[in-house]
Amino acid sequence: MENKGTETPLPKLHTKGRLQPTLILTTLSAAFGSAFQYGYNISVINTPHKVFKSFYNDTHFERYGTFMDENSLLLLWSCTVSMFPLGGLLGSLIVGPMVDKWGRKGTLLINNVFAITPAILMGVSKVARAFELIIFSRVLVGICAGISYSALPMYLGELAPKNLRGTLGTMTEVFVIIGVLMAQIFSLQTILGNTTGWPILLALTGVPALIQLLSLPFFPESPRYTLIEKGDEETARQALRRLRGSSYDVEAEMEEMREEERKEQAEGRLSVLNLFTFRPLRWQLISIIMLMAGQQLSGINAINYYADTIYTSVGVDPTQSQYVTVGSGVINLVMTIVSAVAVERLGRRILLLSGYGICGLACVVLTVALLLQSTVPELSYLGIVCVFAYIVGHSIGPSPVPSVVRTEIVLQSSRTAAFTVDGAVHWFTNFIVGLAFPSIQVAIGAYSFLIFAALCLLTAVYIYTVIPETKGKTFVEINCAFAKRNGVELPEEKGGATAEPHTPSLPDKQTSF
Repeated sequence: MENKGTETPLPKLHTKGRLQPTLILTTLSAAFGSAFQYGYNISVINTPHKVFKSFYNDTHFERYGTFMDENSLLLLWSCTVSMFPLGGLLGSLIVGPMVDKWGRKGTLLINNVFAITPAILMGVSKVARAFELIIFSRVLVGICAGISYSALPMYLGELAPKNLRGTLGTMTEVFVIIGVLMAQIFSLQTILGNTTGWPILLALTGVPALIQLLSLPFFPESPRYTLIEKGDEETARQALRRLRGSSYDVEAEMEEMREEERKEQAEGRLSVLNLFTFRPLRWQLISIIMLMAGQQLSGINAINYYADTIYTSVGVDPTQSQYVTVGSGVINLVMTIVSAVAVERLGRRILLLSGYGICGLACVVLTVALLLQSTVPELSYLGIVCVFAYIVGHSIGPSPVPSVVRTEIVLQSSRTAAFTVDGAVHWFTNFIVGLAFPSIQVAIGAYSFLIFAALCLLTAVYIYTVIPETKGKTFVEINCAFAKRNGVELPEEKGGATAEPHTPSLPDKQTSF
């Protein structure tokens, strides 16, 4: 009798889920095989870029009897770098239909084709004497990253109990940076970043995909997708039991999902086209575009793609710059974890504004250091400090925080369309930076970093002027904060009851796809 009395509170534990073994292993399998790919392939061609360029030139000589001139080699290398974000853009545009048709887990599993295939092609490119295989494979691994960077957060967010969604949500960015760091380590000349090891270095991108392909099928699909999209209550219930444990009140969470489904059906959903013409979400959409464009155009991937070149230009010995790059990767990972902890304490705005402020200032001082280091050699050390300071600034705000804010400032029924726009802007601007930065750096040298400083300032001014602090606020309060700027009015509270936050912004006739 007493035991029964102690068990009665158990159904109320559904809002305080714990990290069960199945949930942990599912997260590791999904994130390692997906987000890791993004980070690894951003950084993997950075340190051994001279080895790759030498292979390109030698192959060209074998075919045509002449070496490429500097401009042709620079253009070919810029294409190699920029094909990755171009593929990411393609992936972000097709991920929506994929997650709807094959589910979150199914999409991640199918996506492994875009990792294993290029891994094989890049691995044999040296034997085949075909640098075109590397360029084509960069498109494929880009598609892989574009799909996973949208599908993975969706999958982890729907697997996690409410009180752990923030923790699991940060795993996407954490594993991206782990991928960057591992690529920097493997790319060291003493490991694989040399003339004999680079095919293996590129082919390693297939290993996480293979591990995910062998492990993820044994873990559950998103219960929310299974229930709402497929209408399979029993399978959803079994998945929740595996993810939450035997003492968890599964039925309470099932009812929560049913209630959410009813509300979404009543509100409808916005398509991408309707999102651009829908006045109540105008400034939210502009804010998403500004946050994602500012994140990329502030120069972070110029640092990632061309870190060794930058370190050499500020005076680091070329043989030692690879170790400096690894050190920057460690700083990046540590500061991202710090940001994940601080975002709920300090708020979103202060991390974004301080991050962009540090990045902008670092770019200005780096420009001065590069211009004057020929006359004052000691300034080369200041240049290295500036690069590290930039990485710290970007890691605490512009890199991790926009993904939090974009979720909070749009309503549930418009998130799918908003994520599509978000992904397209993210990858398109990434592509522009990767393609244009080498030529800009050759044309104007150190002054190229003043462009990034100006864009940091522009983004910071926009955030300060337009985007409200969202920490600790309900969706109703955030919606109200944007309503006046959008020129719309929300229904007043009547009889002490608060109006539904979504009601004023989603008219019935404009919400179907």
